[in-house]
Amino acid sequence: MASTPALGLFGINFGPMADPTVMATVAQAAEAAGYDSVWTGEHIVLPDPQAPPSPAAPETDFVDTAAALAYLAAVTTTIKLGSGIIILPQRQPAVLAKSLASVDHLSGGRLLFGLGVGYLEPEMTACSTPMDARGARADEYLEAMRVLWSSDAASFAGQFVHFDSVTANPKPVQADLHTVVGGHSNAAARRAIATAHGWYGFMRDPDTAAQDLERLRQAADEVERPAHLGELEVSITPARHLDAEAHARYAELGVDRLILQPGRRATTAQAIVEFVDANAPGNW
Repeated sequence: MASTPALGLFGINFGPMADPTVMATVAQAAEAAGYDSVWTGEHIVLPDPQAPPSPAAPETDFVDTAAALAYLAAVTTTIKLGSGIIILPQRQPAVLAKSLASVDHLSGGRLLFGLGVGYLEPEMTACSTPMDARGARADEYLEAMRVLWSSDAASFAGQFVHFDSVTANPKPVQADLHTVVGGHSNAAARRAIATAHGWYGFMRDPDTAAQDLERLRQAADEVERPAHLGELEVSITPARHLDAEAHARYAELGVDRLILQPGRRATTAQAIVEFVDANAPGNW
């Protein structure tokens, strides 16, 4: 018998939920309704004027992920706080390691660190990050950050990152900070298997999710999975409104979490809370 996926809520830091009052109201409603997590989206800058493949208009508000999650840590109690996703190659790894460790510290160990390698060239350029080798850069950044999270007088020597005998405190509350890789490529699947506790697919219907899961199974045959990561956790944001049939199909596929997004028509706190309540875990 298929298990019922946990539910998360996407977009807690942008668009109408960039307003701090709306952000807090929605997160508290999701927590009260039994959602297991809320998730940010991230774009540090957006092309102006908007041009493909940019997903949002340049006037869209995106509150910084760490700032949003730290704020939400103070107004919630148990709900997990996910980054969906941080574009890792365009962040300075020691600075990001400090920010994320601080969020985990302030939230009592509730952070889910979602990461990806990026795809939007104007944004990467604005962050002084080359598109080339962004996957290798992300892998090394994550490795270096984990050294800082787990060691004192830490040293690291890589192609992109170097430090000697430095300590960053506080450490994350989670001894093995929960990490999720986003992306639909073969490389993303291998990265999730080799380095992360979970994988996140965005805007996937049941058919594309099935293809993603097959890709992950193939990747598991190609790369070694460290034992400490445990069984891979699969999270999906559905491509369209979730109905009972689609929910059952995701469950049959073995999806662990569905991260719902309210959609463009939900532009007020009331409308988003109504969406949260209508799609609450007890309704499936």
